[in-house]
Amino acid sequence: MKAIQICETGGPEVLKLAELAIPQPGPGQVLIRVEATGVNFIEVYFRKGVYKASLPLIPGSEAAGTVEELGPSVTGFAAGDAVASVAVLGSYAEYALVPAAQLVKVPAGLSMEKAAAAMLQGMTAHYLAYSTFSLKAGDTALVHAGAGGVGLLLTQMAAKIGARVITTVSTKAKTELSLEAGASDVILYTEQDFEAAVKQLTGGKGVDVVYDSVGKTTFDQSLNCLRPRGMLVLFGASSGPVPPFDLIQLSGKGSLFVTRPTLWHHVATRAELEWRSGDVLGWAVKGELKLRTEYVYPLDEAAQAQTDLESRATTGKILLEP
Repeated sequence: MKAIQICETGGPEVLKLAELAIPQPGPGQVLIRVEATGVNFIEVYFRKGVYKASLPLIPGSEAAGTVEELGPSVTGFAAGDAVASVAVLGSYAEYALVPAAQLVKVPAGLSMEKAAAAMLQGMTAHYLAYSTFSLKAGDTALVHAGAGGVGLLLTQMAAKIGARVITTVSTKAKTELSLEAGASDVILYTEQDFEAAVKQLTGGKGVDVVYDSVGKTTFDQSLNCLRPRGMLVLFGASSGPVPPFDLIQLSGKGSLFVTRPTLWHHVATRAELEWRSGDVLGWAVKGELKLRTEYVYPLDEAAQAQTDLESRATTGKILLEP
């Protein structure tokens, strides 16, 4: 099978196309034929060595495809089933193994591209809005990278709940996308100071929650955008990791809360995985959750896909198709 392999950490050029043997499913595993692979920042972190992994490595964990073969003791799936997961063991490939416990069926009527685009970012938006800070009607949220993959989905979910959503974006074109997703107000941070804009939009009160996937360059000002006892949810670091921070500052800024959640702790049980994926895929097939999948690359252009992701030149979801 064809697969993208990393033998050393570094820039996009270390993503090499290789010919490898099709893996065989072990106990509790399912072999799938990958039809669409989600490209995410976590693969960039592994490629650069920010996150450590044994090399050589086939990157990727998010994909949708078709069941090819079941490993021993696997039940509930059959060859030919349309499935998706965020726990694929190397999804930048034509075939990959998935733990059956982390595999879900794709509802009829939803394409493989949409299923792959919905899983990681959709379930991330779901836990952010429904668990980490459980939004309710009337809350005000600030969402950074409002036209990104998670940003667009989180905005839709928050608006569906009845929250007011303020977003930050980098271009006027992205402003329109964010408004279409349900943002009440959009701040063009390349032309405005987002902290000052948030304070103006909230009459100086601040927001209830900031959802921040940017990290280093937004962290301090994000804290300043919060109301007393508000929460900063740091769920990514596209601009780099946040420097060491003295927690005493939280009291001085209004007894604030800061948390750094991950998806894996929010799909740790089968019941929670089925709840989140069921909502996200169900809303997608009904058209209640709009997924942007304009950026689709062949597998051998994985380096370009990651380059475009890092440059923030894209909106919505980036996919690879083997």
